[in-house]
Parts: sequence; structure tokens; C-alpha cells
Amino acid sequence: MRGVVFHGDRELEIMSFPDPTPGFGEVVLEMKASGMCGSDLKQYRRPKGVRQGMGLAAADGPVIVGHEPCGVVAAVGPGVDPRQAKVGQRVMVHHYQGCTTCGHCRTGWQQLCQRVPVKVYGNNSHGGHAPYLCVPANTLVPLHEGLSFQAGAAIACGTGTAWGALRRLDVSGNDTIAIFGQGPVGLSATQLAVAMGARVIALDISPQRLERAKEFGAAEVINPSNMDPVQAIRDLTHGLGAEKTLDTSSSPQARIQAVRALKVWGTCCFVGEGGDVTIDVSPDMLRRQASIVASWTFSAVGQEECAQFILDRGIKVDALFTETWSLDQAEEAYRLFDTQTSGKGVFLF
Repeated sequence: MRGVVFHGDRELEIMSFPDPTPGFGEVVLEMKASGMCGSDLKQYRRPKGVRQGMGLAAADGPVIVGHEPCGVVAAVGPGVDPRQAKVGQRVMVHHYQGCTTCGHCRTGWQQLCQRVPVKVYGNNSHGGHAPYLCVPANTLVPLHEGLSFQAGAAIACGTGTAWGALRRLDVSGNDTIAIFGQGPVGLSATQLAVAMGARVIALDISPQRLERAKEFGAAEVINPSNMDPVQAIRDLTHGLGAEKTLDTSSSPQARIQAVRALKVWGTCCFVGEGGDVTIDVSPDMLRRQASIVASWTFSAVGQEECAQFILDRGIKVDALFTETWSLDQAEEAYRLFDTQTSGKGVFLF
């Protein structure tokens, strides 16, 4: 089979690999959709010879990228409980593998495993930008017939990440939430927060992304390149600030603005990867009783809950996708995605 490999410095190659065979406890998926996530760009842009950090297991040779895999079980290895997987089953992948036995792993948070270097499918172990993917059966999350494979790919990371952050913030209809960044994760957060009953203020420097945020239900939109976003948020909240803020951009400037746009007793969540922020503790946090939390993706349980919420509320997750691609178009697809002016892309098989 052929799969997409990043070489660094915005170079990629479609390389040949052996078709995978499931080992003990593993399954092989026939891919149907593999989403493109903003965090892919960090690997795509990284200098040649440099790999992602964060204590991950070292990769053995070229790695097929793509960590939003969704497909159908094509083969089941020995030792797999039929309640976990059977041929023909529609599934998403929770794209992490830890030791599987510690408390974090057993509660669905394998990415937080402290016992072994974590495998991340699409990062240091083969991912979904290929016709087939071999993963442990314990990473599978069922995909309801009422959701498309494209929706499953979105939920497998970008939309699931937005869900995890909003749950961490405990967003409800009592809240005004300002969401900084309206890329795929930010737009997903806008969709989900609106469905949770919150009033959403969407922020981005792209007029096209702000227009999409309106289409997804944002009550107000702000372009920080045209105005002071903190003051604009206060003007929209009777001078008080927002109960909740969420930064998906990883921009240092946006992060501190997200903190300063909070209401007294408000909570800010950082979800964008990388970057720094400098906080003046007394005026920015202490004297406003502000809380700052972080949210790294979601649990396997949360992924399934997110899918059920989307199904029950009829949320049009497929509308996130502005481009669909074939594997042969990978170079063109990532060139466009790298501009960060378009929406979300997905490879279909």
C-alpha cells in the first residue's frame, strides 16, 4: 500500500509500505476517511531530522501520518474480544497507546500514561493517510450508522479536542464564551458550544473564518486585527467580560487576551499546542479570581460521548470540511492547509 510521509521543511512523499497484518490484540482497518488536523502542520513544517517531542516513543523508520482515522474493520487478529471489534464494524480510533494497565490508560486517557513512552498513531507510529491502518483493538471507538465517516474523522481529533475543552470548562446556557481562533478546532468549539446553549463570541483574523463562525451559530464575531478584542468582548458583556474563554490558536497574544477578557471568577482554557504566554499574575489572575486550565485532546470515553452528542443534537459536523482529497493529492492538500486560510480537509478512500 502507499502512505503519506512528512520529511520536514514542508516536504512530503507518498511511499510504499507492506500491507499490514494484525498481530495479537490488533485489528486492521480499511480507511474510509482520514482528517487533516492543525497539529499535523507542526510535523509538516518541522526542520528535517527533527521529530516531535513530549516524551513520545521513538519512531522506527518513516511514519505514515494522519491522526484522525475512521474506517471499517477489515481483519481481526488473535486475542481480540468480539465485543471490541468484528469485521465490517464502523469505527473511529482513539489515536494513542500507553501501557494499557495504569489508571490513566484504564480510564481511557492513554495519552497521559506515565509508565511508557506513548505511541501516537500518525506521529511516531503509522497513521491514517493510507488505505489500511493496524491498531490495537482497545483504541477503537464505535461510529454510529447515523454519522458519516467524515464526521468520525473530525471527532477523532479536532472536534473531539473542542469537546474535551468545553467539558473541561463546563460550558452551559448560562455562559458567554469567547473562542479565540476559528480554525477546525475553534469552529468545532463554536458548533458544540452553541448546541450546549452558550452565547459564542468568535474571534479570528480571517474574515472567511469569521463568516463561517456566523454560519455555525456564533452570536458575535470579532477580528482582533481591526480592534482591541478585550475591550470589544467587554463591550458585548456589559463591561464585565466573558464567563469562559477558549484559546485554540496558540498565539501568545491571543492567549493573554483570552485571560484578560474574562469576567471576575471566569475560567480560561488553553487548547492550542505549543507557544508561550506571559501573565501578570496579580491583575490578570489573582485579583479577578480567574482560573486557567489546559485541555489536551480527550479520553476514549469522551470521544464516544462527543459522537453521541453530535448525533443526538443533529450537529452538522460534515460542514467543517471545505476540501476533500484523494491520497494522490496530498502535496496539494497540505500546501493549501499550510496557508491556514481554508477550512478543514479530509482524505477519502
